[in-house]
Amino acid sequence: MTDLIDAAAQKAVEAIDYQRLNELVQEVCRIPSILGDEGPLASFLADYMKNSGFEGVGLQDVVGERPNAIGELGFGAGKRIVFTGHMDTKPVSIGWEKTSPFSGEIIDGAIYGHGIMDMKAALVCQIVAMEALRDSGVGLAGTVAMAAVSDHMGDQLGSIRYFDEYAADLAVLGELSGNEIFLGHRGRYYFDITVQGRSAHTCHKPLAVNANLLAAHAIIELDQSRLTPALEDWVVDLFGAETYMAPGRVYGGLPPGGPSMIPDECVIRVDCRPQPGVTVEQVRAEIEQCLASARERDSRFRAEVELVDVKNGYLAKPGDEVVELMRDSVRSVRGGAEPPLQAAGWLGDTASFGDKVPTVIFGPGGEPVYCPDEHLSVADIVEATRVYTEFAVRALTPRESA
Repeated sequence: MTDLIDAAAQKAVEAIDYQRLNELVQEVCRIPSILGDEGPLASFLADYMKNSGFEGVGLQDVVGERPNAIGELGFGAGKRIVFTGHMDTKPVSIGWEKTSPFSGEIIDGAIYGHGIMDMKAALVCQIVAMEALRDSGVGLAGTVAMAAVSDHMGDQLGSIRYFDEYAADLAVLGELSGNEIFLGHRGRYYFDITVQGRSAHTCHKPLAVNANLLAAHAIIELDQSRLTPALEDWVVDLFGAETYMAPGRVYGGLPPGGPSMIPDECVIRVDCRPQPGVTVEQVRAEIEQCLASARERDSRFRAEVELVDVKNGYLAKPGDEVVELMRDSVRSVRGGAEPPLQAAGWLGDTASFGDKVPTVIFGPGGEPVYCPDEHLSVADIVEATRVYTEFAVRALTPRESA
């Protein structure tokens, strides 16, 4: 059976249309899709899949004019695997010199475009891989679906919407991993700390307790936090020992041009990035300890802590089916080289659907991202497409007639 799968995977890879691949990556790079404006790219991808003969193509409602673009190819009864990635990007960086942010220009073997690594190229690689499966005529058993989702950089509403409506046996998230296998990523907990003082006119400073001053004590303690919860050794090897916490935003004081007054309230947004397995309770306990230290600095310190957002980390395990399928695929594309297993510090959409569908992360591109002259080599785009193609063949075991 292994020889049969290898032969089928090779046949499918040989069916990849590389000219179409490069041209389509260029086209998506020319369509701005900054968070909140995903609609035009969603329409383009849906139209492309429809014209290519995909089934179940549509614009799935998410929020406002920001739908998901979805479609699939069926090959009979069997598993349902999903290729997925987000369409939204961060704002355009200043300082582009070699070309413009939405040119899609090819320069020295690389395609230039804002958001190409995060993650427009991966979306195209997944779609073209699906076309290769169909065009190769390889006999598969199951369905390959495409979910290009919106709002990743918001509340991940696109992924939530898709996986609430569609089931899957396995998924591949095309986040930028440098074409290496990522088992997962850290989570994100947001806490708001509201520090209260006592207001007074600036001329009556002795009567006031400046909330900004009190908040400064908490900011110092939070920034110095070094939470290292007990974790399995292999998890520490992937992510490191420390759960990162930072007072990322401060909302305090008075707006420019307003009346003169010493503020009685300041809010600190604490951005926490826990490894998978670190609980909200563990992080909150560390925050409370930091606030207790702030109170030792100034006995007037008073604060309330509120958990305002939770995005869980995600972690597949070596030996999981989805991981081993990806390892086999990467190994095959690279001629037998054993791929390392890694993890990410950023937050993926698997925070919202990874508990429902076993998922592995693999995609072209890596740091630095969202910078002037962002580009991705054609070679990396080609390799990712080959890996996605092999993965689908290996996940949907070929029939004897393949």
